[in-house]
Amino acid sequence: MMSAAGCSFRRRGGGLAVIPGTKASLQNGQLLVSTGVASLDSAIGGGLAVGTLLLIEEDKYNKYSHLLLKYFLAEGVVCGHDLFVASAEEDPNDIVKKLPAPLLDHFYKNNLDKEETTEESQESLKIAWRYQNLPKLEQVAPAPSSRFGHYYDVSKVMSSEMLQLVRCHRFFLPTDSDTGICSGVGPAYTALLHSLHKVIQQEGFDGTFPQKKQKNILRIVLQSLGSALWGDDICCSDHPQHIHNLTRFLHALRGLLRMSLSTCIISLPAHLIQNKTILARVTNLSDTVIGLESFFSSDRETNPLYRDYHGLFHVHQIPRLNSLICDASGTKDLAFKLKRKMFTIERLHLPPDLSDRASRSSKRDLSECAKVLSAGCAAMTGGRKHLDF
Repeated sequence: MMSAAGCSFRRRGGGLAVIPGTKASLQNGQLLVSTGVASLDSAIGGGLAVGTLLLIEEDKYNKYSHLLLKYFLAEGVVCGHDLFVASAEEDPNDIVKKLPAPLLDHFYKNNLDKEETTEESQESLKIAWRYQNLPKLEQVAPAPSSRFGHYYDVSKVMSSEMLQLVRCHRFFLPTDSDTGICSGVGPAYTALLHSLHKVIQQEGFDGTFPQKKQKNILRIVLQSLGSALWGDDICCSDHPQHIHNLTRFLHALRGLLRMSLSTCIISLPAHLIQNKTILARVTNLSDTVIGLESFFSSDRETNPLYRDYHGLFHVHQIPRLNSLICDASGTKDLAFKLKRKMFTIERLHLPPDLSDRASRSSKRDLSECAKVLSAGCAAMTGGRKHLDF
């Protein structure tokens, strides 16, 4: 029997976090990377697990969904991870050149403290007292010693010196596709899979074979899959001819992700897909699914109740990793806003309507409810003097 003195206690998951920019999950021990948005990390369980797929249902004008892709890539640049950017609309070189510039932790924390103090003094007069003690989704900026998750200024672009320090693999469909390659997936998706498999195998991200190179993470961004630019027709017809191309691609992609040190984010124009069966299949083939509902050009944009937000944030699915259930607490009633040059996700707190018109209508509703209840009680008694129990 081993003596107590010879036993050594190891921290759970301590041997996983050996790659810069990663940490081990406290819930399931899975290796996590940051999405570049601290509040998004908190909403999906602490970060994006390595080997998994995050699906973003785009907003109608692709203003905020593409911004999340840039945050994800910018975090990879700061952490020294390799990048893989694929698009059929915009040149990946132009996407990388427009990444937001990082903010130093101590500089951001000083500015954040000043902004929080000013905003709290202003909002304390607007928000009802019962909302003030509710916890916020996004925590305060991390200490300068923290290396997981950073903050970025969307009004500035990242310097070319920083971009030159990382390897970026690009796939632009108009120039990199080969129409001669064709299988059951489709020419465009087949060429993309071939390019991904080549990078994972040759650059040392394949986990099935021992690698001589130093371990690193490959961050994969696939922009607007399923659109007509990818040669897919699921957004053009209720009964598309190539109904299984995207789902077959996702099957093969998940196989690559599970066996490699890589993580992937896909944006999908879900509002254009007319056949909801296809959308359900795509959701089932994804690990994490989130959706952005922008207020732009809608009635809520001019509604004073939503003046502090730019849209609703939906968490449709959270992965079940090494467990039968997932922690979905705190993922209801979320909203996002682009404020102070930064994208944040918060719990939706609507201010109470204290106008005279609202008070009169509420009194009228209460009086009508009282009449209905009194009539119902009278019918139940049936004119008897005593009630039977």
